[in-house]
Amino acid sequence: MKTEFKAKFLQHVAKKRKEEGFTLIELLVVIIIIGILSAIALPSFLNQANKAKQSEAKTYVGSINKAHQAYFTEKSTFQTDIDVLGVGIVTQTLNYKYTIPTGSASEAITKGDTNFTTTLSSYGGLVYIVTSTSGATSRTALCETDKPGLSSVESGNTDCSQAGGMSAVGT
Repeated sequence: MKTEFKAKFLQHVAKKRKEEGFTLIELLVVIIIIGILSAIALPSFLNQANKAKQSEAKTYVGSINKAHQAYFTEKSTFQTDIDVLGVGIVTQTLNYKYTIPTGSASEAITKGDTNFTTTLSSYGGLVYIVTSTSGATSRTALCETDKPGLSSVESGNTDCSQAGGMSAVGT
């Protein structure tokens, strides 16, 4: 009886060892599924990262536009130095460089151009004065390049579509 018991026990142990682990086909299927999921998710993730970087430019250019409006309300002229506007933003980040080209007395231009990448859109901000019979009003526009890597608005057109490769994002 002892030998019979030993034989059955050894058969049971040997059978259990065969059932442990995964087969090569099972492992290949899992690797293929992971590869397909990563091929779908990675571009989406990278796109979201670019959107976050571009959101920085939209926020900064919008803040500079509002500062231009406030400065014009107080001084009746536009400023060409971001530091004088008192916005408290840096003029160059890892993704964008912010400048104010010289504009006319009735408009202010802000450029948020990409620093080193051609995958991010550039942004331009416009602040201009509209005069009417009831008085003068300042208006703003935020423009985005139609294709990534282009320079932002170069002249103070109040219509983004006339600003060379730009489209309106917000006003």
